[in-house]
Amino acid sequence: MRFRHLAAALLVVSCAAAQSGQPKRPPDVPYVPTPNPVVDGMLKLADVKKSDNVYDLGCGDGRIVIAAAKEYGAHGVGIDINPERIQEARDNARRAHVEALVKFEENDLFDADIHNASVVMLYLLPNINLRLRPKLLKDLKPGTRVVSHSFSMDDWKPDKEETVDGRTIYLWTIPEKK
Repeated sequence: MRFRHLAAALLVVSCAAAQSGQPKRPPDVPYVPTPNPVVDGMLKLADVKKSDNVYDLGCGDGRIVIAAAKEYGAHGVGIDINPERIQEARDNARRAHVEALVKFEENDLFDADIHNASVVMLYLLPNINLRLRPKLLKDLKPGTRVVSHSFSMDDWKPDKEETVDGRTIYLWTIPEKK
């Protein structure tokens, strides 16, 4: 009987947390939007095409996947742990008339299913990039492009590096599996 009461109490608390718009846990990085010229540079560096599935890990307001859909006709998936950012991204997609091409998922970027991505966008922090790197190499198909705004991946040397609007962006390609 005690167990049922505890389970019911936990359910009420988790539902209340979900309704409050609070993340399930604190985000790994602060929300800082990528400037639009850098978004454009990231999409160009990744050579985004209509056939791509562009994933943005830590998508914030959704601007990267929305731009990929609007400018290139690509499909996009934005993943963010913060439900407020996810709602904002969905609203922005609706205003941009690209909701048929993009979706936004409230999820922890370390737990998210990213295997369908052909392009992955990041604006995280150096330590988060390093923690994420094994997942990228394990989950993504060879040839998938990974672009990071401002932060490298330590000893994983980028295929290309560019400066846009005073900011560095990096491109890596997932190698063949060994």
